[in-house]
Amino acid sequence: MREVAQKNAPMQRYIIAAAGVKKLSDDKSVVCHKQKYPFAVFYCHKAMMTSVYAVPLEGENGLRAKAVAVCHKNTSAWNPNHLAFKVLKVKPGTVPVCHFLPETHVVWFSY
Repeated sequence: MREVAQKNAPMQRYIIAAAGVKKLSDDKSVVCHKQKYPFAVFYCHKAMMTSVYAVPLEGENGLRAKAVAVCHKNTSAWNPNHLAFKVLKVKPGTVPVCHFLPETHVVWFSY
């Protein structure tokens, strides 16, 4: 298998590799979201009740990639109409909600 090194990797389905998911941090992270400005501006905040994971991915054509995922462990205070609840068909506070971070976001953590 090949490792994704180029920025313009082909669009394809990826699966989470069977082994290699690694917890990087638990409740000790700061996430920064890139804002739409003509220069580098980020909105950063402490991520409460979250875990951060390094996730190995394998593409249909054999390409490998590494991604960062964040799991929100307590969603009980979230808006019940949040898209995550509709997609997952769950209610706030019942299960953790996990997602990958876009490449323009940054997560800082200590371990």
